[in-house]
Amino acid sequence: MLRRFVLLCLTLVAARLAGADAGLNITADTTIGSLEKDGRATWQGHAIVRGEDLVLTADAITYALKEETLTAVGRVVFTRAGARMLADRLVFHRREGRFAAESIRLGSPPYFAEGASAEGTREEITIRQARVSYGEPGPWEPTVVAEVITLSPGRHVRTEKATAGIGHLQPLSLPRLEQRFGRPFPGSVSLDGGFRRSLGAFADARLLAPVAPGVNLGGDVGVFTARGFLVGPGARYEAPDDPDRLRGYFRSGYINDHGDKKTDVHLRPISEHRAYAEWQHQQQLGERITLHAQLNWWKDSDILRDFRPRSFFPVQEPDTFVEAVSIGTNHLLSLFSRLQPNSFQRVQERLPELRFDGLPFLSAGGIYQRFQGSFAVLREDPVLTGSTRRSDRLDAYYSATRPLTHADWLAFTPVLGGRLTHYATSDTGGARVGNYLRLLGEVGADALVRLSGTSDYRNPQWKIDGLRHLLTPRLGYRYIPQADKGRRVIPRIDRETFATYLPPLGLGDTRHLDDLQATNVLRVGLDNTLQTRDASLGSRDLLECNVAGDFRFRRQPGERAFAAVHTELAARPARWLQFDLYQSFTPQSFTLRELNSGLTLRDGTVWSLRLGNNFLRRDLEDYSADLRTRINERFETVARVSYDTRRHRFTEQTYGVAQNLGNTWLVTYSVSVYSGRKRESNFGFDLRVDALRF
Repeated sequence: MLRRFVLLCLTLVAARLAGADAGLNITADTTIGSLEKDGRATWQGHAIVRGEDLVLTADAITYALKEETLTAVGRVVFTRAGARMLADRLVFHRREGRFAAESIRLGSPPYFAEGASAEGTREEITIRQARVSYGEPGPWEPTVVAEVITLSPGRHVRTEKATAGIGHLQPLSLPRLEQRFGRPFPGSVSLDGGFRRSLGAFADARLLAPVAPGVNLGGDVGVFTARGFLVGPGARYEAPDDPDRLRGYFRSGYINDHGDKKTDVHLRPISEHRAYAEWQHQQQLGERITLHAQLNWWKDSDILRDFRPRSFFPVQEPDTFVEAVSIGTNHLLSLFSRLQPNSFQRVQERLPELRFDGLPFLSAGGIYQRFQGSFAVLREDPVLTGSTRRSDRLDAYYSATRPLTHADWLAFTPVLGGRLTHYATSDTGGARVGNYLRLLGEVGADALVRLSGTSDYRNPQWKIDGLRHLLTPRLGYRYIPQADKGRRVIPRIDRETFATYLPPLGLGDTRHLDDLQATNVLRVGLDNTLQTRDASLGSRDLLECNVAGDFRFRRQPGERAFAAVHTELAARPARWLQFDLYQSFTPQSFTLRELNSGLTLRDGTVWSLRLGNNFLRRDLEDYSADLRTRINERFETVARVSYDTRRHRFTEQTYGVAQNLGNTWLVTYSVSVYSGRKRESNFGFDLRVDALRF
C-alpha cells in the first residue's frame, strides 16, 4: 500500500511538471517589464499562467523569453491533469523540459507528499527529504520518509535511506527500496492485544520487511503473561513483475508453554513444547499449468485454538496438499498429493493421485460423451489404535447422454454409464488381499420442464417493476445395481461422511468410491424464482425457493422409502431486508431434522441486525444475534450474542466499540463472556487493529 501512494502521487507530478506548452496566457494585477523590449517580464498579484491542460498561479511569475524559463515565487500552485502541487518557488525550463521546486507539497487524492525540493525531467524526477502519506497527512496515516526518492515515470521508483511507519513515527528502516508501479508496498504490520484468563495479558505483533524485490522476511512475536513467548519466522513472496504468476506466504510459531495446556482432542496430555507452521504457495507455470501447495503442521491439535483463534475457527481441520493442474483444450490433467503431517489427525492420504477429467463433448447423433480416469496410491494411518489401510486404485468412468428437447420448455436426457475400478496391494486393516476388479453400470435419466409467467404488478416503495415467475419441475433417476459388491475386500479409505444435504446423484460425481451402496433412486425437485426488473442489472431475484427429495426403491437398514424434504429459501425483496433458510423435514413422522435460518435488517450504514439459528436434531439448537450501530463518523458499536437452548445458557456475549482512525484504520475494543467452552476463558478483552483502505 505504501509503495502505491509513493508511486502514484509522485508519478503524476513527474509526468505533469516536465514540460509546458508553446502557447501561454499570463494575467496578473500588474506587469513589470516587457517581453518585446526587455525579453523578460514579471507579473505580480494574482499571477496566473494558463496553457494547454496546465494552470500555474503564484504571487509573482517571471518569464525570460530568451531562456524560455518560467520562475514562480510565493504561494505557488501548479495544476495539471488532476495533479496539484504547492511550492514556495518553482523554476521551469521549457526548452529542456526540466523543472526545480522548493518546499513542495503535492497531492492526487488519496495520495499526498511533501519535500524540501524536487527537480527532474519527463524521464526522471528526484525529490529530496520527502514524506509521502496515504490520505490527508495526519497522526494515523501510513507514511514513508526518505532522504532521496528517484522516480522513473511509468516504470519504477527508488528510495534511499527510507523509513516507514504511521504518522510521525517511522520505526521500519528501508535502506534501499526499488519497486515497480502499481504494486502494493512490500511489507506489513499487524497488531493484536488484550486479556484472557487462560492467556493472561497478551500482545501479538507481526512484521514483514522487504529484503529483495518481491521478497519480505520477518516474523511473529507474541507475549502471553500466563503462557510465555510465541515466536517464529515468517515470509511473503511474489513475482515482482506479475504477482498472479507466483505468490505465497509462510507463518510459524514456537512457545515453551508453562501454563495450563489441558489435553488434546484425544484427551492426551499436551507437551510444553508447542509449535506450528503454515505455508501457502500458488504459481502459474506457463499458460496452462498451475501449481498450488498448502502446508499446515501443528505439533498438537490446539496450538492455533489457544494462541491464534482467528486463524483456527474458520478452518478447524488442517489440510496439507500439493496439486499441479494442466488445462487442455477439453480436459484437465492433475497430479495431487495429500499428506498427513499431524499425529492427532486421520487423513486419507494420496501418495499421489494422477487424474484425467474430460469435459463432455458432442459426438455423432447428438450424443454427449464424458470420460474421467485416475490412479491413486491411498493410505490411512490410525491415530490411536487400529491398523493402517492401503490400496493402489485405478479408476475409470464413462457416460453417454442424449438430450431430447421440445421447443424451449421441455428437456429429457437419458444417461448410460459405467465405472471400472481396480484395487491392488490392498490392506484392509491388517489383512492383505489380492487384486480386485469391480465393474459397475449406471442407467438413468434427467428431465425438466421450464414454465414462466409474468405480471404487471408495481410497487414503488419496494422498487418492484413487474414480476416474472420461473417454475422448473425436475426429475432425476439413477439405477446402480450391485454397487456394494466387494465391500469385504475393498479398504474403506474414501468413505461416505456425515452430511445433511442431498448427495450427488450420478455415479460419475460420487467421491466415496470405497464405500458405495446399491442405488435405485428417483429425485423429485421443484425450483421457484420470482424476479423483477432492475435498472442496473436488468433483473433481480426477489425470492428463490428450491425443494427436492429422494424416493428410494432400494434401501439400506434404517432408511425410509422417501427421504427427507430439503428446502432452500432465499428472499431479498429489498436492499434492507434479506432472509435465508435451509430445512430438512421428514414428512412420514412429521419430524424436523435440520433448520438453519438467518434474517438481516439494515439501514444503509447506520445500523444492521442479523438474527440466526442452527438446529440439528439431537445435536444442536442455538440462536444468535449480531448488531452494529453507527454513532458518528468515527465510532460504532458492535454486539454479538449466542444462546444454546439445549443447555439453557448464553455461550457467547461480545460487546465492543469500533473506532475509525483517519479513514485508514479500524480499531475494535471488545469484551467477551463465554459459557461452556472447555479451552477458552469465560472472560476476555481484545484490542484489534484492521486496515480499512489497503
